[in-house]
Amino acid sequence: MEDKTTEVEAATRQAPPSAQGRTALLGAMFLMATSAIGPGFITQTTGFTVKLGVAFAFAIVVSILVDIAVQMNVWRVIGVSGLRANELANRLTPGLGWALAALILMGGLVFNIGNISGTGLGTDAMMGLDPTIGAVLSAALAIAIFLVKRAGAALDKIVIGLGLVMIVLTAYIAFTSGPPVGTALKNAVLPEQIDFLAITTLIGGTVGGYITYAGAHRLIESGRTGPEHVSEITKGSVLGIMVTGVMRVILFLAVLGVVHGGATLAADNPAASAFEQAAGQFGLRAFGIIFWAAAITSVIGASYTTVSFLTTQQTSARVRSLLTVGFIVVCTVLFLVLGKAPVKLLIFAGGFNGLILPIGFTAILWVAWRRRDLLRGYNYPQWLLGIGVLAWLLTLWLGWQSITGLQALWA
Repeated sequence: MEDKTTEVEAATRQAPPSAQGRTALLGAMFLMATSAIGPGFITQTTGFTVKLGVAFAFAIVVSILVDIAVQMNVWRVIGVSGLRANELANRLTPGLGWALAALILMGGLVFNIGNISGTGLGTDAMMGLDPTIGAVLSAALAIAIFLVKRAGAALDKIVIGLGLVMIVLTAYIAFTSGPPVGTALKNAVLPEQIDFLAITTLIGGTVGGYITYAGAHRLIESGRTGPEHVSEITKGSVLGIMVTGVMRVILFLAVLGVVHGGATLAADNPAASAFEQAAGQFGLRAFGIIFWAAAITSVIGASYTTVSFLTTQQTSARVRSLLTVGFIVVCTVLFLVLGKAPVKLLIFAGGFNGLILPIGFTAILWVAWRRRDLLRGYNYPQWLLGIGVLAWLLTLWLGWQSITGLQALWA
């Protein structure tokens, strides 16, 4: 029996991934990337580009390196163990996983109201549709995705497609705006100024809250888990962050070209203004498509990942889909009642995001260091654990900043 088991394991290790498996892995990568690329991502990138100019390139590079250190560890531990972050946390300390889920739920609920609001702003810029109607129609589309029979496959294809659309359109605008690429490259290594707020904001926006676990949790459903899939897991984690990085870079270049040319952006919507000045009406419509795609994929990512923390792997796919639909419905109703997520609630949810990363990442690193039994006997690389610890120290500082911000908010 042992010989047969060994033969089966060996065959599994050597078997090339199927087309369906590759699509699921790509879907996990793009779900992580597009969850990070939301309305806030576009607004933050534009704001910091206007403020810092070419020096913002350095902040982007540093944030990408830290994001890779975090995601490589998160994907490696979750992918090898085959357990979600909340399941791993509960194995370490009973109840810790549910506490983490509660934090995810609070942040996900508030930010999803903002994401749904963002879809309405996108449809308005794209086709002049009333923002409220556009938001409701977009939420209905997100619900339809989770109601189809093969929701997982549909999810993968949609986030991949919309992710590519965002990159291609933004790259075109970047080419049109004519940014000073050489100066930006120089500042990526030797910046004219360093803004630590920009760096920490970017890190929190790309690996904070539910975003940290979006791709890794989808990876588990793809079936590409266990020590035999370490190579695919590693590639997926790095490429997912690189997709986010590419989008950040080309968006930065698109806005930089406009600002460098001496244009003044509209204060109420600087990102839309930059795209319009770069390519006229086409630029404005392109911005609408990009903003809508960023918002709808964030709605999908936030909803999927939040529900993954509220369920276990024993929960049927149908029940998970219905819970996800229910979550989107609740967020949409709250959007219609409130009009948008109140600023204080968004800041409060952002503070919770800052707490989620160090709590969840501590559990991830503890498993890597001390719980080889949860990793199926896998010998975790010490170099990867080392860079994870360095990133973890930074997350502790970010978490402290979040606590300070929450105290100031309610003082």
